[in-house]
Amino acid sequence: MTFTELARARYSVRKFADKPIESEKLNAVLQAARLAPTAKNLQAYHIYVVQSPEGMEKMRTLTPCHYGAPVVLIFTKDTQQEWHHPQEPQRTSGVQDASIVATHVMFAATEQGLGTCWLNFFSQPAVSRAYHLPAHEIPVLLMPIGYVADDCAPADRHQERKELNDLVTYL
Repeated sequence: MTFTELARARYSVRKFADKPIESEKLNAVLQAARLAPTAKNLQAYHIYVVQSPEGMEKMRTLTPCHYGAPVVLIFTKDTQQEWHHPQEPQRTSGVQDASIVATHVMFAATEQGLGTCWLNFFSQPAVSRAYHLPAHEIPVLLMPIGYVADDCAPADRHQERKELNDLVTYL
């Protein structure tokens, strides 16, 4: 499958099958995350794999958008390791780094026959407290991952795309 085919095939999954993910598939997805570029290659992120019954029960109380997935990934930025812009120290790379890593995960999951959904509908402090995350790690996004339910389909607007000239300006 070419990258363009992979990009077209991937969509936000909002209903997952009641089927566990094989450890080799999950590991392949997580290995793809390791390949993602980050600022100065600092790799200032961490991925938490929520899959235990207790962990998933907590997740169901933290967001309605788990969609019945067997696993939810928590992507955090590490404020102790993220790159800081030398002239504007308040500008950091953590959110971008975690986002690039998550994008790699989305496409690797699709390649493995799995579905994902990028979530930011959650309370960062509540997730941090529930999973006892270190204070220097800030949750950036949650990502349910699993096999797509048979009756799941892309959202109605999934195929809608603006024209390229509406999105790109040559200077």
